[in-house]
Amino acid sequence: MFIQTEETPNPNTLKFLPGQVLSPDGNYDFRSVAAAAISPLAGRLFEVDGVEGVFIGPNFLSVTKNNQWDWYVLKPMILGALMEHLVAKKPVIALSPAKDTATALANDTDQEEDPIVAHIKDLLDTRIRPAVAMDGGDIVFVKFDKGIVYLTLQGACSGCPSSTATLKDGIENMLKHYVPEVHEVQAV
Repeated sequence: MFIQTEETPNPNTLKFLPGQVLSPDGNYDFRSVAAAAISPLAGRLFEVDGVEGVFIGPNFLSVTKNNQWDWYVLKPMILGALMEHLVAKKPVIALSPAKDTATALANDTDQEEDPIVAHIKDLLDTRIRPAVAMDGGDIVFVKFDKGIVYLTLQGACSGCPSSTATLKDGIENMLKHYVPEVHEVQAV
């Protein structure tokens, strides 16, 4: 098994591409061992000293480290754990996760019926999320209220030094251009 790695704009996050589907039913963002209880793979990766976050996408995985560790030390350990887990055909996600606040708000039926929200979500899904996924992260719509779009940044985007620029210069400008009702974008 060959697992490719890619750098992300976040120097503390590396993207791992195992060449197979990891999560066909959505993305998962784990920021603690407790949160990773539903994922045997994420739990295994949190056993590696220095790992602070694991983001599992459809066909990639992003791992975030703390500043005290260097990638030349962590990368071989993460690759080993990832390869061992996948070769053994252990499950990536074992249990259905409970809805978190962002997911619950994103699925709010009042927001679903609003054509402005539908347009915002469509732009996020078709133009923004694919670009963010290429960098090892994801962006989740939380809500639209009084001209402000609230989003949650996940994976490599969470804590990235350039996330503010991405949010304001990229996402906010695009949404303002296509949806005049949008006045601002804020990270939650």
